[in-house]
Amino acid sequence: MPKFLLKRWYGLHMVLALSFCLLLLAILTLFHWMYGAIGIVCLIGLILFALQAEKGFQQDLRLYLATISHRVKKAGDGVIQEMPIGIVLFNEEKTIEWTNPLMQVIADEESLIGKNLADVLPGLVLKPDQKRIEFSFNDHVYEVLVRLEERLLYFRDISEQKELQGRYQREKTVLGIIHLDNLDELAQVMDDQSRTLLSTSVSGVINEWATKHGVYLRRVTADKFLAMMDRQTLDKLEETRFDILDVVREMTADNKIPITLSIGIGAGVTSHMELGQIAQSSLDIALGRGGDQAAVKSGNKITFYGGKSNAVEKRTRVRARVIAHALRDLIHEAEQVIVMGHKQSDMDSIGASLGVLKTVQVHNKPAYVVLDEINPSIERLMKEINGSPELAESFITPEQALRLITGRTLLVVVDTHRPSLVIEPRLLYETSRIVVIDHHRRSEEFIEDPVLIYLEPYASSTAELVTELLQYQSDRINIDTLIATALLAGIVVDTKSFAFRTGSRTFEAASFLRRNGADTATVQRYLKEDLSNFVKRARIVMNTEIYHTNMAIAVGNPQESYTQVQVAQAAEVLLTLSGIQAAFVVAKRSDDTVMISARSLGDINVQSIMEQLGGGGHLTGAATQIEGISLNEAVRRLKEVIDAL
Repeated sequence: MPKFLLKRWYGLHMVLALSFCLLLLAILTLFHWMYGAIGIVCLIGLILFALQAEKGFQQDLRLYLATISHRVKKAGDGVIQEMPIGIVLFNEEKTIEWTNPLMQVIADEESLIGKNLADVLPGLVLKPDQKRIEFSFNDHVYEVLVRLEERLLYFRDISEQKELQGRYQREKTVLGIIHLDNLDELAQVMDDQSRTLLSTSVSGVINEWATKHGVYLRRVTADKFLAMMDRQTLDKLEETRFDILDVVREMTADNKIPITLSIGIGAGVTSHMELGQIAQSSLDIALGRGGDQAAVKSGNKITFYGGKSNAVEKRTRVRARVIAHALRDLIHEAEQVIVMGHKQSDMDSIGASLGVLKTVQVHNKPAYVVLDEINPSIERLMKEINGSPELAESFITPEQALRLITGRTLLVVVDTHRPSLVIEPRLLYETSRIVVIDHHRRSEEFIEDPVLIYLEPYASSTAELVTELLQYQSDRINIDTLIATALLAGIVVDTKSFAFRTGSRTFEAASFLRRNGADTATVQRYLKEDLSNFVKRARIVMNTEIYHTNMAIAVGNPQESYTQVQVAQAAEVLLTLSGIQAAFVVAKRSDDTVMISARSLGDINVQSIMEQLGGGGHLTGAATQIEGISLNEAVRRLKEVIDAL
């Protein structure tokens, strides 16, 4: 019997009882010796009986414990043998030493003992820091509980659970909004009957496409459809890259103004209200990028499909007039106005900034232009500005702007809408009144909560948009020759001397500037380059590889640094070569950041290519900047993205 039980059996109570009995016997013996003798005999008998009872108790206890131990061992063996969890015990050499029967069923082998773990379960990788692993084997998915200290693995079949999770994800509700682009413009060039027939035929194609893919479609306005589907259907549509975009575009391509589709898709959440908001936000992004594309937003990820055509120029300037009046009201309410463009400011950014500066001056409000550094592309213009004391005083550094800003300051951001590209991102967080004026296609990254947005991808340049806004600020407006020339220079640079992305309103803006003193000869002088820059660009062009027969990829010298303008100009030169539809130039900046400048004639969407590399831009002109990689690695990534198209 264990000692702790013996203490319980022969404890203090037994000692006290025996002592009490002996005391009574002694007293009884004093009265009569015969009674004492009888008492002693009885006490000895009780002691012998107690010893016999204790011996019997020990035998019964041992038998009981043996029975319990047998039952527990039998139950444990039964659980290990029959429970729905596979168990593997292996040694340091990853050789299996023992398994339960279920593990043999999982591996579909009669005996696993003595075999290597990698041979029995190929693909199972054990890492020291992993406690649980999901492992697929023989059309089943197992959750593996890893105990490397004991060299034990527990396998639990979670195939049914994974199937339910997959089914839940596939059946999640997805909401979409389909917008017919250019329907308002179509009304101006077609009679009612022709417009109705065209709209009906386009609607029929969309309904046929929806029926084919199991999409519930409901027309809510003349130019909008509401689409409902599940995630599985959305995945299939993404596999087809929303081919309905191409069908509708080709169907109406012969019209003066073709009808295209813009599609906004919301997915990844369970709230129907939130789905609707995401779908509308996605549609706004698709429209902001010029339309003719689908924007699919799931969680924080947004994916674009289509975007193969340039945005159609709006034939009316109603929106420009409305924006001009709204901007005028904001200027009147502001204490001062600060204008900011993008880093490495170009001619369009500076020209647009000067145009906004003039707009503010018309309303007699103080205004300043933020400029961080002067690059070669604007060096001649800035010399002219520095020669004009009134204009020179309006240019301030980012640090000065941060000191000037107050709660009533209006911040106008021109020629970009991405917070990461502005000259001083801190200015965006110091004021709640921000205006965005830009002509680039909208990207996923966007300045938060601007009070006014004028984003028109159809425009040739931001200078064109600002010129239109200037015309509505006052009936009689006098623009300084230098400002008018700078605005015209911005238009000339972005249109490649009116060769690309040029619409009727581009010429109207240029005509307005010319009437107000813009000097075309001065523009050409601003755009002249020196011989060393010409030779440097020519060396980049010499190192050109023709890729996929219609693309040119040029790489700069790894030992030299280049400016953004030099890289962009080299890409434009490559685009003039016969048979080249798209050109890419890869080179390093002075801070070792790799720049990629992309240009195309319109058949290849270089914007989508650059977006996948972290950049953005237009369908025909885009760029990106990548830190921490070599030129060869940048070229490799570029080719991978091109190959995936």
